[in-house]
Amino acid sequence: MTRNPSRPTVLVLRALGLGDLLAGVPALRGVRRAFPGHRIVLAQPPWLTELALATGAVDAVFPAEAPGRAVPSLAHWTGPPPDVAIDLHGNGPESRDALAAVHPRRLLAHACPDGPPWQGHAHERERWCAFLKGYAIPAEPLDLRLPRPSGPSPAPGTVVVHPGAASGSRRWPGERFAVVARCLRAAGHRVVLTAGPGEEPLLRTVAERCGQRACDVLAGLALGELSALVAEAALVLSGDTGPAHLAVAHGTRSVTLFGPVSPRLWGPPPGPDHLALWKPGPPGDPHGRAPDARLLRIGTGEVAAACLTLLRPARGGPRGTGTEVAHVH
Repeated sequence: MTRNPSRPTVLVLRALGLGDLLAGVPALRGVRRAFPGHRIVLAQPPWLTELALATGAVDAVFPAEAPGRAVPSLAHWTGPPPDVAIDLHGNGPESRDALAAVHPRRLLAHACPDGPPWQGHAHERERWCAFLKGYAIPAEPLDLRLPRPSGPSPAPGTVVVHPGAASGSRRWPGERFAVVARCLRAAGHRVVLTAGPGEEPLLRTVAERCGQRACDVLAGLALGELSALVAEAALVLSGDTGPAHLAVAHGTRSVTLFGPVSPRLWGPPPGPDHLALWKPGPPGDPHGRAPDARLLRIGTGEVAAACLTLLRPARGGPRGTGTEVAHVH
């Protein structure tokens, strides 16, 4: 990674997943505006580089990742210490100390003595914007849209069904996704199934249950291809995972199945183009292996109805580009 020694550096740590990156875009743009003469470097997994640069808030990516949601080491940082280091990764001493180890001139973190209080019950976008506000850095939680990808979609105008998720507790059963996919096909919509790395067996199961040639399967998409697919889709159906956040970022209509985490913490902002299905109940483990009980209470009929409602042309012309959370009880 080349550096311009004449420009001071802001090093931001948010070494998490796709959804985390997208939920952090409003905060990153706040940092960009607050430090217009600085070089903004984001410490994150390298596979997210293309999307991070597309936000317009980041000048470069510093490769940093650890298993799960652990804090990565930044010991491979070279060159002068950053002018400012900002912890957007977590609220504990681990992420603070990882940034402190590169000896920044100034460190902003929840775990610093002057750090703002942690807002545990706030929406993820609002939480990090409030954190920056505590340091007199304005950030707008709704500043989350991404430009359309430069590359073409591999299947424009389709309904994208993404049955996977990083944890089993956020993974609605594959056979239920297949039921909804068959319903959408029967209504005349072309359905494309996608999956993340390691989710190919799940994808095959859903495709088999959909029936021969009922759905197209797009496995192994690069992040840029997935972004283009979502940006040009008619609708995205998924659990609370990366493609749902991509749909919001691109203004693509979506139906997202939530559980065990409430959409009040990770869901889309208000507007007419997004439905978040959620069954309230006692807190669950967002990183558990078994599907969450609230998630399992969401039925195939209500999911199909939500999809078909959003796919129906709006009266008086095309739909707007806002979003709306519908809490289904």
